[in-house]
Amino acid sequence: MTTTPPLPGDFAVVRMGGRTGRLIRIGQFLNGDGFADYEHAFVHVGDGQLVEAQPGGAELRPLSVYDGRPVLWSTGRIPLTEEQRTAITAAAHRYVGTPYSLADYLALAAARIHLPAGPLLRNYVATSKHMICSQLVDQCYQDAGVHLFDDHRWPGYVTPADLAKLLSS
Repeated sequence: MTTTPPLPGDFAVVRMGGRTGRLIRIGQFLNGDGFADYEHAFVHVGDGQLVEAQPGGAELRPLSVYDGRPVLWSTGRIPLTEEQRTAITAAAHRYVGTPYSLADYLALAAARIHLPAGPLLRNYVATSKHMICSQLVDQCYQDAGVHLFDDHRWPGYVTPADLAKLLSS
């Protein structure tokens, strides 16, 4: 958690409760992330709003939907210029409505366990324009020219646990 208010362009990871949160935790464990404490990610776009991938498609929602939940912010951890912040928030707004798909999780799993279908799934996910929450965050940053990971991994290969580890290191 942070005591500094988040700025537009910052991202956060949040703990999810209920069945969905448990399923994501199990999926991240099976994917090699261990039992991570964070199962969801979003981008702050200013004016008390966020953009996040949801099963019905990426949405613009109020930050207050996560009031009372443990949230880990990138604020102060990822240095950004004003131009980068503007580009990140613009990218996030462009992705509103982007569909969500289980194929993204299959591509992640295939890549992590080195299945030969990995490149085919990656191509499908890239051309279908589907995104999971952590992929949306990483893609917004890449669109702004900011690479969150030194290995320059494809945004489809980023989990909420990967983002949490980045913020915790």
